[in-house]
Amino acid sequence: MVSPTPAITDANSSHPRADAGARVPERRDGYLAIENYGAIGDGSTLALVGLDGAIDWMCLPQLDSPSVFGAILDPERGGRFVLEPVGPYTVERGYVERTNVLQTTFHTADGDVRVTDALTIDNAQNVPSRELVRRVEGLSGAVGMRWRFEPRPGYGRDSARLERDAEAILARAGRLQLALRTWGVGAAELTSGSAFGSFKIADGGEAMLAMIATDGWLLPMPEREAVGRRLEETVHVWRSWISRHSYSGPWRDAVERSLLAIKLLADTRTGAITAAGTTSLPEALGGERNFDYRFGWVRDLCFTLDALLSVGMDDLVHASVGWLLGATSHTHPRIDPVYALVGDVVRGQEKLPLAGYRRTAPVYRGNQAGSQLQLGGFGDLIETLSSYVSRGHLLSLDTGERLADIGDLLTRLWRNLDSGLWELGSLADYGSSKLGAWVAFDRLLGLVDRGQVPARSPQRWARARDQVREHIETRLFSEEKSSYLFKAGSEELDCAMLLAGRRRFGDPSGPRMNGTIDAIRRELHAGGPLFYRYSGMQDEENAFLACSFWMVEAMALAGRAEAAADLMQDAVGVASDLGLYTEEMEPGTGLMRGNFPQALTHLSLINAAVALER
Repeated sequence: MVSPTPAITDANSSHPRADAGARVPERRDGYLAIENYGAIGDGSTLALVGLDGAIDWMCLPQLDSPSVFGAILDPERGGRFVLEPVGPYTVERGYVERTNVLQTTFHTADGDVRVTDALTIDNAQNVPSRELVRRVEGLSGAVGMRWRFEPRPGYGRDSARLERDAEAILARAGRLQLALRTWGVGAAELTSGSAFGSFKIADGGEAMLAMIATDGWLLPMPEREAVGRRLEETVHVWRSWISRHSYSGPWRDAVERSLLAIKLLADTRTGAITAAGTTSLPEALGGERNFDYRFGWVRDLCFTLDALLSVGMDDLVHASVGWLLGATSHTHPRIDPVYALVGDVVRGQEKLPLAGYRRTAPVYRGNQAGSQLQLGGFGDLIETLSSYVSRGHLLSLDTGERLADIGDLLTRLWRNLDSGLWELGSLADYGSSKLGAWVAFDRLLGLVDRGQVPARSPQRWARARDQVREHIETRLFSEEKSSYLFKAGSEELDCAMLLAGRRRFGDPSGPRMNGTIDAIRRELHAGGPLFYRYSGMQDEENAFLACSFWMVEAMALAGRAEAAADLMQDAVGVASDLGLYTEEMEPGTGLMRGNFPQALTHLSLINAAVALER
């Protein structure tokens, strides 16, 4: 008989606002609140585990593959993996300290039980399989548990054939193969599309379920001891990685959780960092702003690498810079806003036959933003490489030539109307776009001075830089509001212009940046620490969480450290009990909206914390 694996007992929430008591999970029409999910992952894919123990989202074999469990987008057709007590219960949960291993403790009238969920990481082997482990430990009494395994591959469009094998329950759909191995969870019953069972776990007892997935490869059948060992090793892998950061300020817990969230979104195949782990979670219930964020955005990656470099996480940066250069080579010298994780261009999207989160359709695969002109992307790319060089790294000669080509193209394009940072359908002279163009020319000239870019057209680039600056200061600044503007020809405001300070455009503590801060606090404030993205969003969507941290950073750079710290504390406080953020939040209710977990929010938190520390 195999002895139980060592207990992982130091689970806690790494977020300072962790719940003091247990909660009762509540589903409405089959849906959980987004903030009631925790995320686990292995660098290839991730899964969302609900407060009630149901895994409602997981794509296989990669994060950008079709979903196998998609109940978060359709409780009836999406599929899920349920594990919970039989009777009523309350819940406490937290990540094992400094990891992405999740522990959920169920309290029942008959006793207490703990479930540890992880996608295991085995650094000793390059195995092309995924391993989802669910370990059950009896803490007191004797608790009846039930489980149900309902894979629905292909975003619910494919029916997996379930069959019983001597070693496991097998499910196949096309190339995808799944094996569910179980130990101590009772006899499994099978229907055409699901497997289920029940068991009782006593004080000191242990049971385990492990799902192994491959895509056209041989299907390994690991033994229980090996699965338990990998679960323990996964804890050490996460702790080893997070221990490399250099941040030691007052928001260390929030920074570490944000780093761990970003690492969940990093693709080990390529170095790409996805914008979020999901598709089509709506920005507003009943609206149509539902997008697939499982791609790499040049803009987001620029901000992410800046955040990682600022806290010493250079190892992930090297791989991500390599992905960025490889992806943009496909469209050189043009810079697309978004690329697939394997580096391919992304031009369109398709509707999927799913009901949508809280019945808010459509649900999409793909993203149309790749076909837009966004001038800010030129600045994002060049600033990323400039930051990389500033850390002592070097560019190849070919990369330097490519940046010179991009600079030459931008001298011809920068006056054009575009879709802006917010990927809008209406073309305009957006302030954030022109700011990005200025950054591109300014950093390009800096790279020339460092000998990293050939001095092909420095005078032309310098002249363009000065022209862009004059354009921003005259056509994109309001004397009446003493603020930089959303777009020329209007008096509307945009939180993205708060980034002018961190991008070293003008004096971050000067009257124009202070005026911009004050104007945005007056006109775009959504209550508490929340802000809308730009003018007019109050009636269309919810507060955009990254804007809160942009405001913190802008205020810190402007010399308003005390007020910035107060806002930072409030903004950190609106995270989920696990310290995770979505894209947006409903003012008033505090309910999370948009895709989850959201890289832009987490990386903005890191940048704000670093700015305050400095």
